[in-house]
Amino acid sequence: MTGGGPDAVTLRLATRGSALALWQADHVTTLLHEAASAAGRSVLVEKVIVETMADQRLDIPIDAMGGKGVFVKEIQAAVLDGRADFAVHSGKDLPALTPPELVIAAVPERGDVRDVLVGSTIDGLPQGGHIATGSIRRKAQLASLRPDLVFSGLRGNIATRLAKADGFDAIVMAAAAIERLGISLNDRVVEVLEPSVMLPQVAQGALVIECRDDDTATRELLLALNHAPSRQCVDAERAFLAELGGDCDLPVGAYAVIDGDGLRIDALVAAPDGTTVLRDSRRCAVAEGEATGRAMARYLLDDAGGSALLGR
Repeated sequence: MTGGGPDAVTLRLATRGSALALWQADHVTTLLHEAASAAGRSVLVEKVIVETMADQRLDIPIDAMGGKGVFVKEIQAAVLDGRADFAVHSGKDLPALTPPELVIAAVPERGDVRDVLVGSTIDGLPQGGHIATGSIRRKAQLASLRPDLVFSGLRGNIATRLAKADGFDAIVMAAAAIERLGISLNDRVVEVLEPSVMLPQVAQGALVIECRDDDTATRELLLALNHAPSRQCVDAERAFLAELGGDCDLPVGAYAVIDGDGLRIDALVAAPDGTTVLRDSRRCAVAEGEATGRAMARYLLDDAGGSALLGR
């Protein structure tokens, strides 16, 4: 963080260069400007574009590259080595375990958590319908609903994936990505998959802002962007994933939502082919969200048969 006048600072923001990542960076920059202005301060933000290996190697499935975390580790490295002061991540891409030198400084208000099916409704898919998705979580849940379906991988940015949709009966995407980029789906058939049908990935629809743990000045500025209800829900979901083993390569999902004066958390662990789907749902006090997320993971692993799926 560098000075920019008596009441101004310049922050360097690490981000990928995709259209969606740049939207996220610009959105957080706008929020930061608004928060600083309200406090009578001035903040300048400079983007540090980092091209990750996952962006370069579109020929390799995400799970084959290490699964969760392949889009963020090189971004985190830019913050750790001082090239950037903070980073903005898509929450669903973030590993459950934060490097000890980094801290989650803020989670802005969460967007749409749902997935969408583009090209057909579930009921409208033909027998043996062909679905494209790069997510084993989506594949497992759809296979559980429709064991007849056939699946292919899908990589690339949002526009690339939509361009490939005509080669399949349907593709699966995140509602938030389509909404944030203002993409018109024109006359395509689209079914929004409610969490009761397709449980979202941990922290789906949320943005997560990281900075160095010892950078107290940057942490203080970023804290103004934190949306407490979103952070509480994301923390509960991430606690569930961390207890499972951080970055286990099984299809897993979790969704926490404020429910009155408490939290409701739904979670699942599944076999990749969808033949086994283990679920748990609990309600707890907001302050107990993380402990409940961990307890749900232990239940699914120890009591419901999840350990057998993990081969433990």
